[in-house]
Amino acid sequence: MSKLSFSGALKRTVVLSCAIASGIGATSRAEDTLYIRGKIYTGASPAFAEALAVRDARIVAVGTTADIQKQRHSGDRVVDLHGALVIPGIIDSHVHTLFGSMALHGLNLSTPERSIPAEQPQEVIAALRRYAADHPRDKVIFGRADYDQNKPPRHEILDRAVSDRPVIIHHVGEHSIWVNAKALALAGITDKPMEDPLEESGIVRSNDGKPVGMVREASMELVERAAIALLSQDEKLDIVRQGLRYLNQFGITTVVNATGDLAEIELYGTLRDRKELTVRTRTAFGAVAYPHRLTPQFLQDIETARTRFNDEWVSANLIKFFLDGGSNPWLPVYNSQAEFKALVSELDRRGFNIMTHAWLAESTTTALDIYEQVEAETAKRDHRFRIEHADKIEPEDVPRFARLSIVASMQPSFCCSSIPADAKPLDEPWRTLLDSGARLAFNSDWPCTWPPDPFVGMQELVTRAVWAGRTGYGANQSGRVTTGETNSPAERLNVMQAVDGYTKGGAYAAFMENKVGSLEVGKLADFAVLSQDIFTVPATDLAKTRVKMTVVGGKMVYEIAP
Repeated sequence: MSKLSFSGALKRTVVLSCAIASGIGATSRAEDTLYIRGKIYTGASPAFAEALAVRDARIVAVGTTADIQKQRHSGDRVVDLHGALVIPGIIDSHVHTLFGSMALHGLNLSTPERSIPAEQPQEVIAALRRYAADHPRDKVIFGRADYDQNKPPRHEILDRAVSDRPVIIHHVGEHSIWVNAKALALAGITDKPMEDPLEESGIVRSNDGKPVGMVREASMELVERAAIALLSQDEKLDIVRQGLRYLNQFGITTVVNATGDLAEIELYGTLRDRKELTVRTRTAFGAVAYPHRLTPQFLQDIETARTRFNDEWVSANLIKFFLDGGSNPWLPVYNSQAEFKALVSELDRRGFNIMTHAWLAESTTTALDIYEQVEAETAKRDHRFRIEHADKIEPEDVPRFARLSIVASMQPSFCCSSIPADAKPLDEPWRTLLDSGARLAFNSDWPCTWPPDPFVGMQELVTRAVWAGRTGYGANQSGRVTTGETNSPAERLNVMQAVDGYTKGGAYAAFMENKVGSLEVGKLADFAVLSQDIFTVPATDLAKTRVKMTVVGGKMVYEIAP
């Protein structure tokens, strides 16, 4: 990580790097291990135990310390937890590993410790110049920053910092990018409009037709494709490897990538084959606000992915749709509901699972409508359709989630604004959804939340604190502070419900509930050892929780330095 990626993440990354260097990381073997004298939240019945035994990457016994010690074989390793709390491994049900890994590798100007927005150009230029000087071999300079998307920053600012290499600065919300002239040229963006109206749609131009330096939504693919093509396979593998190891320090053991393609999935497959993969991955085909087209190449790629990658470490068979964007204006993605339905119907008929991005209430209603129609028209099967975000929901739509068995995949750290409790549509109605029987899967949308800390999310689930500041992505980001207000306190969850949403809920959403999500005999040994008992500390202290150890498939992939 760059020295300019501020202190909190940097310190933890140093600890992680030391752990891996000393043999604790992904290359260590899965050991037969007894974990004793702890407080283990199983997520099953009974809810708590004292100890567990791991053999061949799976849990073989859960119970009292005395019971587990009777299971000891010669050569078994014994870990005394000294009363520490253990929870099932965190399943972050919606991330963008490649984007997050690039931000981790590059220059992150928006962290909880400090934010340098585009509106402070001199500081941005200085930081970029320092970073470029420290990283002369980087073919592309990736970054992450906060800026007002209604006032597009210009490429000339970045040109003054770095003119000889492409610079790509992702907005914290990941629905626009700020680029220099070199990146515009790399992507083929000139004064002449692109031939494809879709590719042209998000290029912000001045009145005389010149690209100003901000690219939104679907047009981002032009820049991303060109930039990634410059990197060698080893460079991409290194960036992703470090990103996944970074996730381990938050107790994250499984992720669902909400964007991706066959080439990205192959990166995870290569790391798996090299025994360097430390997070289980399920990856959806999709690009930000980019409408799917069922071309022969796309259909071949998605079929290849689900045929080649279908194991406990790397899997596919998932398609991501977007019904709206995330920048201003909120760009609709499909021309009509009929067009969207035709695509969902065809891919569902082929046996693919579907997830749909819907931020606006009307988009959530549309997704529910189409899912209901597709379910009614197809043979009965376990669809597990997902709606991503569902930040705003019309009250009459709430019962439909449970009735249609649709997963609400939600980001607790995006909450909460100061919307009145009686406002329509409902704002992040977690309790209302849960009480209705809906399935909830919580996640960070990393790198939109930075860092992807589930315990910050849990604190928000339990408190519903209103955050101050311009940035709307990720509580405790960009110097944000709480206002002292709460948003719809009746929608709060308790800690156990919060943990279940990050574990059992995520496992169900990913069709992995028989493998992960709880600590039961026969399941994979994925869990995290915590620095404090989140079931007893004050709700306002949940975000102070640190992960002392992360275990994936019986391997210790992260351990905090003593």
